[in-house]
Amino acid sequence: MQWYYTIQGEQFGPIDEAELKSLIRQGEVKANDLVWNPELGAKWVPAATIGAAATPPPLMPADAASPAVSQEPVYDTAPADNGELMRRARVSLRGNWGLGVGAALLYTVVSVCASAIPILGGIGSMLISGPLMVGYCVLFLNLAGHREAKVGQLFEGFTNFGTALGAYLLRSLFILLWALLLIVPGIIAAYSYAMTYFIIADEPTIGPLQALTRSKEMMHGHKW
Repeated sequence: MQWYYTIQGEQFGPIDEAELKSLIRQGEVKANDLVWNPELGAKWVPAATIGAAATPPPLMPADAASPAVSQEPVYDTAPADNGELMRRARVSLRGNWGLGVGAALLYTVVSVCASAIPILGGIGSMLISGPLMVGYCVLFLNLAGHREAKVGQLFEGFTNFGTALGAYLLRSLFILLWALLLIVPGIIAAYSYAMTYFIIADEPTIGPLQALTRSKEMMHGHKW
């Protein structure tokens, strides 16, 4: 079944029901955002009613506020295709392009400056790369989840310095070892461990090796 949905008054779709539930789970479609499919006729319903027995409300004018709904939405973890992921990214950055671009530039400047320090540049870059990347992931996960995001979060990885550094060293070592066999295994390994810093950002208590292992499991069948 194909669904249409609204975010801040803007209509999107069509997508299938599994993708819609995934958007609800991730918080991109709120419980009181309106959704519609052809079976509803001229009626739109709150996203929270997906999968629940509910009487649809009458058609709302485009300029009317969405009704308040307290019922919990039904969640789903179905993956989305690349086009849908890119669309969600644009929605997440709406009104936050300055923060996103500024954080990316600051991340680049700090990384380049650290590596440019005479003699100690290599060591300095090694020490800050992991924590800085974790902070980068914290900031952009908050943007994607429509939570409060600010530039200072770029440095939050340093509060979990040991885990971030350990993950960086282990990840670099594993990729290097695979690359010694052939270039292609090294590239595959890099994608296998691509979620490592996001996992640490999302779950700070996890260990470096656990994060690498979980990333490998998550990326299985999804590297392409």
